[in-house]
Amino acid sequence: MAKQEISYEEILKSLQARQYKPVYYLMGEESYYIDQLADYMTHHILTETEQEFNLTVMYGADVDMATVINAAKRYPMMAEHQVVIVKEAQALRGIDELAYYLQRPLQSTILVFCHKHGVLDRRKKVVAEIDKIGVLYESKKIKESQLPAFITNYLKRKGADAEPKAAAMLADFVGTDLSRLTGELDKLALTLANGATRVTPEQVERHIGISKEFNNFELRSALVEKNVLKANRIIRYFEENPKNNPIQMTLSLLFGFFSNLMLAYYAPEKSENGVAAFLGLRTPWQAKEYLAAMRQYSGVKTMQIIGEIRYTDARSKGVGNSSLSDGDLLRELIFKILH
Repeated sequence: MAKQEISYEEILKSLQARQYKPVYYLMGEESYYIDQLADYMTHHILTETEQEFNLTVMYGADVDMATVINAAKRYPMMAEHQVVIVKEAQALRGIDELAYYLQRPLQSTILVFCHKHGVLDRRKKVVAEIDKIGVLYESKKIKESQLPAFITNYLKRKGADAEPKAAAMLADFVGTDLSRLTGELDKLALTLANGATRVTPEQVERHIGISKEFNNFELRSALVEKNVLKANRIIRYFEENPKNNPIQMTLSLLFGFFSNLMLAYYAPEKSENGVAAFLGLRTPWQAKEYLAAMRQYSGVKTMQIIGEIRYTDARSKGVGNSSLSDGDLLRELIFKILH
């Protein structure tokens, strides 16, 4: 039976309980969780005094595996453990040599690899050795549909929460860059008035710079409602404020919405709960817009819209377009969606 993948929360919980493994290999496309775990191990396993002699940080491009292993074989000085962290481990040479060290690792050493923007080849012997005695963790990119839940959970840990529209505005504006998203959430949490715990769309507008009336969230709502006037007002605002409203972000969000809408037609149960479960949405309220859109757009029209979004994306990158601005391209696309 295949070993069940460990989660970020499980790793963090074991670290907080001071249950350490001799090796941690943190890898994947999402840097945020890798950085969070490495930061925790840097600052919480050893005391400040112990860190001076027992914390070693290396960079994969500057060392080879022999250097890393030599560091791992040292005994801690006046401490129970030593921590060796290899950042940018994707650039490390001789990774296969690690398998020999892991057959008899030094139990007082906590060896941590931070491998970003990719993963180890799971067919390698070293992967099996890491998995057997340590932690092999893949940090996967979060899905756009999971962002509102991530925002809610992150704020909850800070004793706050967000109105659904405020969470959707942030998710649409920032996207799946979790490092940037958490930075914006920290900023919002700090700006809450004494005794206040709820982040509102007005606060997002004031402190993050997202208009509560003219954003991708409201554009999507206008398209669902087939509100031509509202949609064109938003496009005009985007055209006047291109820095905060790049066309690629808008196209990506529209493509994601209409792709999910196409999938929603195949949901066995066309209810909020049924569509939410089929699309993997966190809460049923997120399915409301899809149900409303299904009443406005047929499956055939939805397929045509997806094709038009792809065509507009190509033209925005210069393919077959020599004169139209991003604003003109978006205006043309919205006309085709609504008519």
